[in-house]
Amino acid sequence: MAENRLPIRSVFAPVRALFVSDASAGVLLILVAAAAMLAANSPLASEYHALFYDKFSWYPHAKLSNFHYLINDGLMAIFFFVVGLEVKREVICGQLATPAQRRLPILAAVAGMLVPAAVYMLVIGGDPALTRGWAIPAATDIAFAMGVLGLLGSRVPASLRLFLLTVAIVDDIGAVMVIAIFYSEIGPQEMQWLIASIVVVGIMMAMNRLHVSRILPYILVAIVLWYCVLNSGVHATIAGVVAALTIPMHRKDGNSLLEKIEHSLAPWSAYAIVPIFGFANAGVNLSGIGMSKMIDPLPLAVAAGLVIGKQVGIFTCIVAAAKTGFAKPPKGASWAEIWGISVLCGIGFTMSLFIGELAFQGPGATATLLRDEAKIGILAGSIISAVLGYIVLRLTTEHPDDRSAEPDPA
Repeated sequence: MAENRLPIRSVFAPVRALFVSDASAGVLLILVAAAAMLAANSPLASEYHALFYDKFSWYPHAKLSNFHYLINDGLMAIFFFVVGLEVKREVICGQLATPAQRRLPILAAVAGMLVPAAVYMLVIGGDPALTRGWAIPAATDIAFAMGVLGLLGSRVPASLRLFLLTVAIVDDIGAVMVIAIFYSEIGPQEMQWLIASIVVVGIMMAMNRLHVSRILPYILVAIVLWYCVLNSGVHATIAGVVAALTIPMHRKDGNSLLEKIEHSLAPWSAYAIVPIFGFANAGVNLSGIGMSKMIDPLPLAVAAGLVIGKQVGIFTCIVAAAKTGFAKPPKGASWAEIWGISVLCGIGFTMSLFIGELAFQGPGATATLLRDEAKIGILAGSIISAVLGYIVLRLTTEHPDDRSAEPDPA
């Protein structure tokens, strides 16, 4: 009986893994991306496009004129709000709370953004029409990557899971800064709204200092902040991050207001907002895109940045930090396992799609083609990174039950 239990467990382990928390959000994203591609290339393609891009009969703002805008500028602000809450908690009392804890994740995340950007620029060959997409392969999708780890069960050392999570969090901070700095358009009129946004942020900071502990005042002022940022030329989602940083972390009755809000919103973000965003943005109609377009510089550059740039940048950074004594590698992990985690960091689904939409904005056919090509590169690069990372970790890690089932060498 003991001999038969191991292969049965091996057969059903991947199925069980689909339903654990680490994997479910990532698997949901995979299914959503597949559904979007099917919808965009089916007889329902026109309905799929109309659902997200047809203008409302009435809308309060030009940037909220259809479901696509509403999702990317509205719902995603809540996603970025959750990201901001998570970042603040980790920096204050989590895995980024001390300089020693921050050292390697920050270094790895920076290298994991710069090298993919360099690979992207190298592949496009300096084409000025494509340079705005340099940041597309610089982001790592936390849910997708952690989902792949979830499929591996307890094979992967806890230190590597923690390392991937902290790198992805720092990566998110970098992506937010990139969006705010490089994908914002601020003119004289927008400057007035930006000043109003700063005033609103000051009000939220004062609420924190005065120990306002009820959630409703923060929500109301955060909505005002979002509307000001929406008109400021800075992307509206940045309001979510900034608002999150003003939520108080001081504890009352065991839990802080920040932690209560995060625990309430995190499931909605992971299982509703991000999948809706994925379904609205991952669909690419391939009917007008032949094989020649599939290997154009843009999709190749994005895919190469994710698959090659991410793993080279992060793995080389960890090796260099270990050799120089600047930072220690994740405890209890082999170099092959660290390489596997570096490969998984090339999964850039959510944030990469978001940056791709910002990089090639516009209603024209050229802008639409560029966005579609970027999506092809993102999907291809993310899938290759997920599969390759899974294979490397599957072959180089060992399940605890497998080890216990081995005969005693004595």
